[in-house]
Amino acid sequence: MLELETHAMGSTVRVLLESDPLGVLSRVVRWFERWEQIFSRFRPDSELSRLNARGTARVSEELFEVLSRAVAVARESDGLVTPMVLPALLAAGYTKSFELLSDEGKERRVAVADVSSVELDVERRVVKLGAAVDLSGFVKGWAADRAARVLGRSGPVLVDVGGDIAVSGAPFRIAVDHPDGSTISELELAAGGIATSGRDHRTWRGGAAHHLIDPRRGLPADTDVLSATVIAPSAWDAEHAAKRVLLLGTRAGLSWIESRPELAALVVGEQGTSKSSHFPRSSA
Repeated sequence: MLELETHAMGSTVRVLLESDPLGVLSRVVRWFERWEQIFSRFRPDSELSRLNARGTARVSEELFEVLSRAVAVARESDGLVTPMVLPALLAAGYTKSFELLSDEGKERRVAVADVSSVELDVERRVVKLGAAVDLSGFVKGWAADRAARVLGRSGPVLVDVGGDIAVSGAPFRIAVDHPDGSTISELELAAGGIATSGRDHRTWRGGAAHHLIDPRRGLPADTDVLSATVIAPSAWDAEHAAKRVLLLGTRAGLSWIESRPELAALVVGEQGTSKSSHFPRSSA
């Protein structure tokens, strides 16, 4: 099994590839460097930063695709999972790359704009924003899927982008961890995606503030869910579904998962661990 590890999008990127007869693995670092230059909100010269500053622009194929799909998720979730949270993230103190954050300042409640304020011209790939957007809650799953799709032409592959995982071609053993670091489940996944959303993943002010904004409040989410892990047909679907479960809370989140037979979830809540009926038994 070939292995590659790099750092991008504020996360560790890990690739496992059974074989590489086409020599594609060597391109992975360049892919992620390009995607970070497109999507990073912490780089003032990134394509996303320039779009947020100008409000309108003709954008790259990648940015248009991710933003369009994020807008669709926001509409489908009635605005619960949305790219429109950047002003609220900034008000909560998430103003720079996580490792540079301090515990200074106080969070402020900020109204989250409706996704209808985003105008998308498909033919010209022109975007017009009514408010600044943040795609960090979407792009890691997208990147994992995209890399796995290309690498999978060479054989079985696993792509892990900060815990958002895409696999294809053969079963891979994946551990699901409790927020305290212990392993609570091990499973085999041969195709699709798995992702975990946790309010403990990126915190500051001693844990009082975190990166998951509840658009209904314009503040970091106040939820009984510590972490939500979702298995889905793709890493993209797993990423935004896990966030939705966390924002809904344990009871409503699992109820929503049960209405979607293509999804399965494991939720670590303040009162214990719960699973949807489709979540596989641990193979540990």
